[in-house]
Amino acid sequence: MDLIRFGSTRLMVSRIGLGLAALGRPGYINIGHGKDLNFDYDIKAMQSQTVKMLDFAYRLGIRYFDVARSYGRGEEFLSHWIEGNRERKDFIVGSKWGYTYTADWKVNAEKHEVKEHSVDVLTRQYPESKKLLGDYLSVYHIHSATLDSGVLDNKEVLEKLWQLKESGVIIGLSLSGTGQGETLDKALNIQSGGGRLFQSVQVTWNLLEQSSTDVLKKASANGCGIIVKEVLANGRLTNRNVDLSFKNKKEILDKLAVKYRCGIDSLSMAYVLNQDWANVVLSGASTEEQLKSNVESLKIVLDDKDIAILESFKEEPRTYWNSRAQLNWN
Repeated sequence: MDLIRFGSTRLMVSRIGLGLAALGRPGYINIGHGKDLNFDYDIKAMQSQTVKMLDFAYRLGIRYFDVARSYGRGEEFLSHWIEGNRERKDFIVGSKWGYTYTADWKVNAEKHEVKEHSVDVLTRQYPESKKLLGDYLSVYHIHSATLDSGVLDNKEVLEKLWQLKESGVIIGLSLSGTGQGETLDKALNIQSGGGRLFQSVQVTWNLLEQSSTDVLKKASANGCGIIVKEVLANGRLTNRNVDLSFKNKKEILDKLAVKYRCGIDSLSMAYVLNQDWANVVLSGASTEEQLKSNVESLKIVLDDKDIAILESFKEEPRTYWNSRAQLNWN
């Protein structure tokens, strides 16, 4: 897998990365998540599965790994893998702060994570991540930054992030919800001495959610590295989606998958990889079979007619995020 430059930063990244949101904790909202883990939530079993997936991803050429403080034991599992692979210096890690994991290793917890974008949380969580991930921690994101959280107006937080940037860390923000574009636009205007604070953005963007496209193009033009998450819409863009309201789109995807001799997951990821502003496209795979199929997307060259067909899949942001909110933790 070829490496490309991450925006205008010094980093080189693989086009596909592996995210640990579904591997680091027993409960997640991906359709069929529990089945992927064989409903075995023993900590040692989950650590073993995560290490196995990281090994497989590395063999496939993946060199970017994404995690967060709120991904259960995700950072801990990744740290365990790093300890066994100290001779490998060619991969990088991105993590996130701002959410605290509160599910107590339960699938059906009352609250899986609590959001707080305060300087106290940032000051606590960065050292925790750094201790586990060491020098591999190259990109550090605000987790699901939104305008209503006030994080982009918090002078104490911004000052701390500027300090981290000066120490050599790439500072970014991940986005979520209907206001992704507006939040990113505001973030791009946070500057000092002619330089922008944020050099990375992690965005939800897929066949169904494309509302932030124009701002992402602007961010890319300004040297921002762009990571795309939830490219399969938490399983809605896979064969696991049996929602009757998706039936017509599913039939179109099935036909195109036959044409390109791939799975609809590969097809959906290929559409995202086709965007010239996208640097890293994250796979949220929990099994080797899923990850292998995801990586097949790199071989797919979509023709213009099919790109136009797939572009028509996009939904209104509120419709998309309302549907996402209905997904069950499993």
